[in-house]
Amino acid sequence: MKLIKLDAIDSTNDFLKSLSSQDELENFTVVTAENQTKGKGQMGAKWQSESGKNLIMSALVKEFVFNNEHVFNLSIIASLAVIEVLKSFDIPDLSIKWPNDIMSYNKKIGGILIENTLKSDGRIVSVVGLGLNVNQTNFEHLPNASSLAVICKTEFDKDSLPYLIIEKIKQRIDLWETNSDVFRKEYFNSLFRKGIPMPFKNTVNQNFMGIIQGVSPNGKIQILLEDDSVAEFEIKEIQMLY
Repeated sequence: MKLIKLDAIDSTNDFLKSLSSQDELENFTVVTAENQTKGKGQMGAKWQSESGKNLIMSALVKEFVFNNEHVFNLSIIASLAVIEVLKSFDIPDLSIKWPNDIMSYNKKIGGILIENTLKSDGRIVSVVGLGLNVNQTNFEHLPNASSLAVICKTEFDKDSLPYLIIEKIKQRIDLWETNSDVFRKEYFNSLFRKGIPMPFKNTVNQNFMGIIQGVSPNGKIQILLEDDSVAEFEIKEIQMLY
């Protein structure tokens, strides 16, 4: 694994995408930063991180996503890889808030943003961005956020995490062809608040109750509504209220 360590950058995802367009980087090249000034989350949300305290990384993944139908497969792999590594550190009550926020109890401790670039020869190159709250302890203006250090009351070695996470991503990619159904089931079983009545909000700010029933192969969340119908939603079409 090639590791590029940066002190500060606007966005590790943007940096790695730019680098991959100019150079034939080896698969699973990783960029980390101590500080990120323009971190991104889903739907353009900003990812705020205290300098030097957390894991900010982006990884290049090639030759796995071949069309739009495969995009969510990488999301499943990346989120399960992070969960697997965190379980090895005895982080309690881990779950995945659809599509790929990492939760401990009801607090967000990490988020994944995958961006895909279509090359001129038809290849799709993916950049998997991960922000993980490791040793930050001040979340004064982020009531739904926490960190490994706050939850476990101890500091962690964040520098070992990229190697462990990439190793798990590689393993799951190698096993995907024969174990995709197992991984999809594992992903669903790891979903935050699945199977229980939950309030949601739609794009016109209407609140409604529903129960998470599953996730479609292309990543849409499937929710059982009060009229007993099941509706599918894209990431930009629904917000979970918790």
